[in-house]
Amino acid sequence: MINQETIQRIKDAVRIEEMIGEFVQLKRRGANYIGCCPFHNEKTPSFNVSPARGIFKCFGCGESGDAVSFLMKHEHYTYPEALRWLAEKYHIDIEEEELTQEQREKNNERDALFHVSEFAQKYFADLLYNDEMGQAVGLSYFHSRGLSDSVIKTFGLGYCLDQWSAFTDHAHKNGYSDNVLEKTGLTIFREDGKYYDRFRGRVMFPIFSVSGRVLGFSGRVLSKEKQAAKYVNSPDSEIYNKSRILYGLYQARSAIAKADKCYLVEGNIDVISMYQSGVENTVASCGTSLTVEQVRLIRRYTKNVTVLYDGDKAGIKAAFRAVNILFEEGFHVRLVLFPDGDDPDSYAQKHGSEELQRYLQENETNFILFKTKVLLEDVKNDPIRKVEVLREMVHTIALVPDIMERTEYVALCASILQMPEQTLQTELAKELARRATEGNKREPESVPAGARVETPSASGDTSVAQMLNDNGLQGIAPSQTVTPQEPREKPIEVSPVMVNPAEYQERKIIRLLVHDGNEMLAIDEPDAEATTENEAGAAAQTPAEPKTHKVSYTVAQIIVGDILNDQLTFVNPLYQLIFNEFATRLQQGETTVDMQLFVEHENPQVRDLAVSLMMDTYHSSETWRSKSIYVPQPEDCIEEDVRESLMAFKMKKLDARIDNLDRQFALTQNDEDRMLLLQEKMDYIRLRQQLGTALNRVIT
Repeated sequence: MINQETIQRIKDAVRIEEMIGEFVQLKRRGANYIGCCPFHNEKTPSFNVSPARGIFKCFGCGESGDAVSFLMKHEHYTYPEALRWLAEKYHIDIEEEELTQEQREKNNERDALFHVSEFAQKYFADLLYNDEMGQAVGLSYFHSRGLSDSVIKTFGLGYCLDQWSAFTDHAHKNGYSDNVLEKTGLTIFREDGKYYDRFRGRVMFPIFSVSGRVLGFSGRVLSKEKQAAKYVNSPDSEIYNKSRILYGLYQARSAIAKADKCYLVEGNIDVISMYQSGVENTVASCGTSLTVEQVRLIRRYTKNVTVLYDGDKAGIKAAFRAVNILFEEGFHVRLVLFPDGDDPDSYAQKHGSEELQRYLQENETNFILFKTKVLLEDVKNDPIRKVEVLREMVHTIALVPDIMERTEYVALCASILQMPEQTLQTELAKELARRATEGNKREPESVPAGARVETPSASGDTSVAQMLNDNGLQGIAPSQTVTPQEPREKPIEVSPVMVNPAEYQERKIIRLLVHDGNEMLAIDEPDAEATTENEAGAAAQTPAEPKTHKVSYTVAQIIVGDILNDQLTFVNPLYQLIFNEFATRLQQGETTVDMQLFVEHENPQVRDLAVSLMMDTYHSSETWRSKSIYVPQPEDCIEEDVRESLMAFKMKKLDARIDNLDRQFALTQNDEDRMLLLQEKMDYIRLRQQLGTALNRVIT
């Protein structure tokens, strides 16, 4: 149970760009940061992070929110878990209450799986150093592989006793149920009711999520029994899916982002040996062939991958298979093959850290070049085999999404194969056409409406409230607009409006509310004495100088007051909901509105729209600054923007009213009624002309 004061302290301490930067490679763009979205597949960055507002928004898939919601979506945390993660990161103490039995029972199954996995990791790690068998068998094995105590602890390595149920019995004593033990795969239950530890007699490699949560385990057998599998992995569960996880990514993520490169190896020990040798930006697939999901994890941090595989035929075949996936996902791929019989671990043990790093630098080669040469080794003078090599290389090059890279690879292969470049281009065109026919061609990323920021226009001022009210523009009275509603268990789903002639103007108004609603503006208001003096001046036919004074209002107060005064409504129901939220709070006496209300809104449609509009996608080019040219910023034009937006909004309402009168006129037969409708229309046209003049628009 975390109190509101602590929650607020946590949120105040968070630097969202720093926190999200641990999961996504971000680059500064103006006042914001941008990167590739971790929630969907994209190659062109559309994921924006606003440090000033503490929010993120992807304009590709629509995901949005704050630091807490990011962790909940990305790491599948509950709300309290996300808060605790942030509290630990920013060193904020949380006073926690002991959970009651009822609260324990309410913990969902996912939490239980995480808890028992973390419990098991600590148990196995403790045995390694504090149990006689753990030291004699497990620790001695890791030391024999050249691993230091420091790196053993960094990767959380451990040992499971070679006893039937030592771990399970220990877990039972600590309150963990058979259900969670079975679902994590830590314990295997037989039909006769007996059970045993899945990993008994094995050294343990815990597998962490990107944020450091224990998801599962890989256990290596140390006995020489031929029937025992060398490695046993946790089965897939609600928290663990080996095809979506990379071993070592938690320890390597910062180094990968810093170096802008990732080394991809085959085994767990290879990762740890590379890390100990100073090559910390290394990961491995978790007992599976490389998958698309694993590749996309790497792409959060870099697009440069160097594949390290054994130099034998099996290693080369595995490298070919892995690289095809990397190319298809837009990576720049290089390759290092170790001498036959060596892998990263054995090479590091034989030659040491410095020699390993030097070998990696000196033997890195372009993968297309390497693959072409390898395939050519078996060709000799066989023209049929040469054609097969050509087709294989064309197939690989066709996986590369970037057209410029494909062109370079075609030229490189043509040179090595001693074939005309045009021949490869022709074959490549056929392969690309075949892929398109089969439906493998990727759909372009869609950018939703609203991703662009409107620019301020000319402004003016006029008063239209009385005219609008007198002529029957329908709207919601203030008392109706702001009636608070009881919270619902399920948020209202708002159906989108199919045709809204005022969509642009309505969106502009709502953006001003959520983006600049708490900004203060100083407005000129006439003095009380000024009215009397003006009346006296009019009587004497001598106009008096108007006397005004400045009064400060928030943007929200100005907009909400003006729209409520004119009793106008929004055609788009989603905009109306957001407007009502502002109106409710302002009429209750609040002078500012906490925008976190919208970031955490119960209605996901309101939340996503508000965060989209809050995001600053406008930034000045550095070119202007370098030439000492001042470019007006949006914040410099807020007052004019508010006036222009309100008048443009009212013009759309007038247009709608005029169109409605035209329809009534066409259906009316009585001449007297037709004259009344025509007079009403002329009144609206005059008012529309006044607004047009104020907006510097020509109205005919």
